[in-house]
Amino acid sequence: MIELVIPGRGTLQLEHLVCDVNGTLALDGQLIDGVYRSLNLLRDRLAIHLITADTHGRQTAIDHHLNLKAVRLTPGNEAAQKAAFVRQLGAERVVAIGQGANDAEMLREAGLGICVMSREGVAVPTLLAADVVVPDILTALELLERPMRLVATLRQ
Repeated sequence: MIELVIPGRGTLQLEHLVCDVNGTLALDGQLIDGVYRSLNLLRDRLAIHLITADTHGRQTAIDHHLNLKAVRLTPGNEAAQKAAFVRQLGAERVVAIGQGANDAEMLREAGLGICVMSREGVAVPTLLAADVVVPDILTALELLERPMRLVATLRQ
């Protein structure tokens, strides 16, 4: 668990990390360099969940490489499926990371929503739904490794 005491906002007790895959952890179906290492550094503090529509059909290889099993979405209404998944885990205990239009609801539902800028682009609704916006996935994961950075950013 990662506990954040944020002045003016309260305490966040984060137990789950939910990550979109394509555009967030991977580009064109290929895992972004450094993601494996960064996720491994967080495994002792957060349960890691991947959620994907498997746009590029490479999720099985990504699952194998990360030693995880992604939740695969059924076609249609993917945004609602992602948000429901976050609620099922206990939204207030979830940090969610994404960048696509179908990630906005999940970021809004999560106790902490992080939008990453991506070479794939960022959907404006997702940008507006996030608590924090960072330049890339490695920076987002580093914030979780060094949570006082989040306190500094989010305090009021």
